[in-house]
Amino acid sequence: MAEAVILLAVKKISIALGNEAISQASSRFRNFVAQIAELHGSMTRISRELRFIHGFLCKMDVRNRNDQAYEIWVEETRKLAHGIEDIVDEYLHLVGNSHDIRWTFYITKGFKKPEVLLSLNRIVSLIKEADASLVHLFQVKERWVPMASAGQSNNSGYIVERSQYVASTSRSISGDLVGIEQNKETLLNCLRNDGMALSTIVLHGMGGLGKTALAANVYKGEREYYDCHAWISVSQTNSPVVLLRKLLVEFFHQEENLPSKIATMDMIGIQEALGEFLKEKKYLIVLDDVRTPEALNYLSGALVQNLKGSRVVITTRIANVAILASEGRVLTIDCLSEVKSWELFCKKAFQRETNHDCPADLKAVSEKIVTKYKGLPLAIVSVGSLLSVREKNLAEWKRINN
Repeated sequence: MAEAVILLAVKKISIALGNEAISQASSRFRNFVAQIAELHGSMTRISRELRFIHGFLCKMDVRNRNDQAYEIWVEETRKLAHGIEDIVDEYLHLVGNSHDIRWTFYITKGFKKPEVLLSLNRIVSLIKEADASLVHLFQVKERWVPMASAGQSNNSGYIVERSQYVASTSRSISGDLVGIEQNKETLLNCLRNDGMALSTIVLHGMGGLGKTALAANVYKGEREYYDCHAWISVSQTNSPVVLLRKLLVEFFHQEENLPSKIATMDMIGIQEALGEFLKEKKYLIVLDDVRTPEALNYLSGALVQNLKGSRVVITTRIANVAILASEGRVLTIDCLSEVKSWELFCKKAFQRETNHDCPADLKAVSEKIVTKYKGLPLAIVSVGSLLSVREKNLAEWKRINN
């Protein structure tokens, strides 16, 4: 069964991301900290997606299991999960130490020995491809599988849970970030003190700056002041009708009154249903990682100008999307300053030290490491977390920096 294959892949990823594996990787690849951090980030995203795909499969009505579109999608998912499992096996063998008893236990209890050991760079490349393939599978499911499950609430529940999990994960990340205080204050002011007309606020900046974390941090605290709210991850939605359907699902799910034919509604039907639902409500919508302005054109036709103080928050890397903001409501997110970058790095790399203080003998080399990441908070969090399990001696850290 696909469900069992997925769970096995998730289990192996959890081992690969455990403290022991991180320590092994840090020791074996002391000169490839950036690659290891990137690999761990991809594995984390993959694990998250696989857990929710597993939940979706478990919830599907037994009648859907005889649908050809559904069966094809499940088979492709199973193949991808198998491939991910193989890649993780390669990685664990690459970083493993045969002299470590606990590590040998993992290797001998269910891990396949690869015929040819891949290089670290090749594994990083393969895991990124798998990450992208999962995104594509999600898009295929959105495009085809809902048609096969029309009238069922299970798929809709999956969409809601997935969006809520992404928001929750980003909120947990935001607890690790520093340097967002001014941006957070500005965003809160736009939400609270911007009049009663519908307002669109855009958080704009390059990837890795923490736009999603900032939006999620504020969303968590402010959503209770709205009649209804929704968080949608737009980057994985390649169709305007799918975007609006996801939004409609999340709103109606909060009132447990989901339209029975939502999976087969056309664009006009969804727009009308959204308009009717929102017309007397104060609503908060967060659209995360919007990549094309076209994705929002159809949404604007469904949003109600009801003078209730409603707000739409958009995060994007794209300048053409940023111009969709209400006048004066583009919040540009910049890289962290040197001071804030250092503060964040120390918080993660020296999390076990009193006040997160950097040992004096490691300060110079640590500053050089921080400089490499050019104020990108998510990258600094990743490398700091990775270094937190390394030995705190100068020779070791110099090898990492070289």
